[in-house]
Amino acid sequence: MTDLREREIEPTADAVPGGVPGGIRSAGRPGRSRRAGRTAGAWAWGLAGILVIAFIWEAYKFLAPADGVVIGDTRILPRTTDLAMPHVWDMLTRLGEPVTRSDTAQPLWLVVLLAALTTLGIAAAGWLVGVVVGIGLALVMQRWRIAEWGLLPWIVLSQTVPLIAFAPVVKSWGSRVEIGGFEWQDWMSVALIASYLAFFPIAIGALKGLQSPDRIHTELMQTYAAGYWQTLVKLRFPAAVPYLLPALRLGAANAVIGAVVAEVSTGLQGGIGRILIQFAGQASGDPAKAWGPIFGAIVLGLVAAGSVALLGVILKNYRRSEESA
Repeated sequence: MTDLREREIEPTADAVPGGVPGGIRSAGRPGRSRRAGRTAGAWAWGLAGILVIAFIWEAYKFLAPADGVVIGDTRILPRTTDLAMPHVWDMLTRLGEPVTRSDTAQPLWLVVLLAALTTLGIAAAGWLVGVVVGIGLALVMQRWRIAEWGLLPWIVLSQTVPLIAFAPVVKSWGSRVEIGGFEWQDWMSVALIASYLAFFPIAIGALKGLQSPDRIHTELMQTYAAGYWQTLVKLRFPAAVPYLLPALRLGAANAVIGAVVAEVSTGLQGGIGRILIQFAGQASGDPAKAWGPIFGAIVLGLVAAGSVALLGVILKNYRRSEESA
């Protein structure tokens, strides 16, 4: 029996130099290769999508009439003039040119970058507030079923409020906040609006994740005399990770949208939302310039959502399969 047990636990593959069995070393390679292949494939598909969009843009501009596609008195597709639809290469070339004709003017890409970083910082602050509020609400709703019945409909209903009308109200309320030497800043109103959009998917995803453990697992924790907090830390939070990571990414993208819209509505200077409006007003004389901040806003949203992937690396032991909230 002893010899049989020894043979069962010995590696079947021949040993390789260094004392590591060849079977063990090769076992890790397919997993790494598959992950690398999936990453490369994702980048390739993303690049292909951008090229397809650029091709469709140029093909429509080349084939469609200058006045667009009109049926009756209704224009269903846009005009194809350079004023309405600049060429893709004109928009990219404009990014490297000065933002104005002044000798000291910065290039357009740098102005967009600085504005995007400002908006990103405000959106990050709003996202953090949204994470705290969303997870806090999920914990309350998971702990008490009556809280879920009372809060969840209002959480869903909160997302139906028109953001463009809500932002000036928040700025007006914030301007009246004075606590000792503390004064409410305009960027805080924008961050609050960003958190307002960010907390919703986080709350829903966290709630679904906290409720995901099977009953048999919670009963097993009870047999070990584990209390609520031990069950929460050792069972519910690890089980919620596959649900929470997509919710955090969606919350980050929503925070960027909320920050951009709030900058437009409140008139906050320095952010990408403000230069979107400013450059759009100059589109009649410089149509390619107006697309600079649009590209910046798109990249900003991708960066915000992609940065949450770092949490996935940290929590890779719990990230077996991500679920959609």
